[in-house]
Amino acid sequence: MDRYEGFREFLRARQMALMRTSYLLCGDAHQAEEMLQSVLVKVAGNWRGIARDNPEAYVRRALVNEHISWWRRQRRSLAFTGPPRSGRDPGDESVSRIVLWQALARLTPRQRAVLVLRFYEDLSVQEAADLLGCSAGTVKSQTSHALGRLRALAPELADLLHDTDTDTARQEAK
Repeated sequence: MDRYEGFREFLRARQMALMRTSYLLCGDAHQAEEMLQSVLVKVAGNWRGIARDNPEAYVRRALVNEHISWWRRQRRSLAFTGPPRSGRDPGDESVSRIVLWQALARLTPRQRAVLVLRFYEDLSVQEAADLLGCSAGTVKSQTSHALGRLRALAPELADLLHDTDTDTARQEAK
């Protein structure tokens, strides 16, 4: 039996989505590639045990952990260079997107991870909590703090930044 059975198929199917997640976590295309490659090398070595569970969730969690570890080692500010180029004219990028990228770069890695998992990956609060190894309440509070920080850093994006958990709670309280 091939110890990488299923790994190649998983990689073909999910590599681009995982690369986007990696990029959104760190904000730098080259670092995202290195981070994903590092995680995939580790995953490949343990594929048999990982494949039985939820391999994509495992890889996402490993990416978050790798990014936080990298950030702790570097202890320097990260500068987002913008989204990966897709062959389009750079002039097509909107000012709102640039402002959002710059504001995201100023969040803590944990806050950025929560926003990526909740709003980009569209995970539920509990799914994000499971991936981050924390409680659902921590995910909710980190989401609220991160969105509040984004509102303060980029007030011109206020229409885009709605904390659905807080909005829902407010509606239910009425």
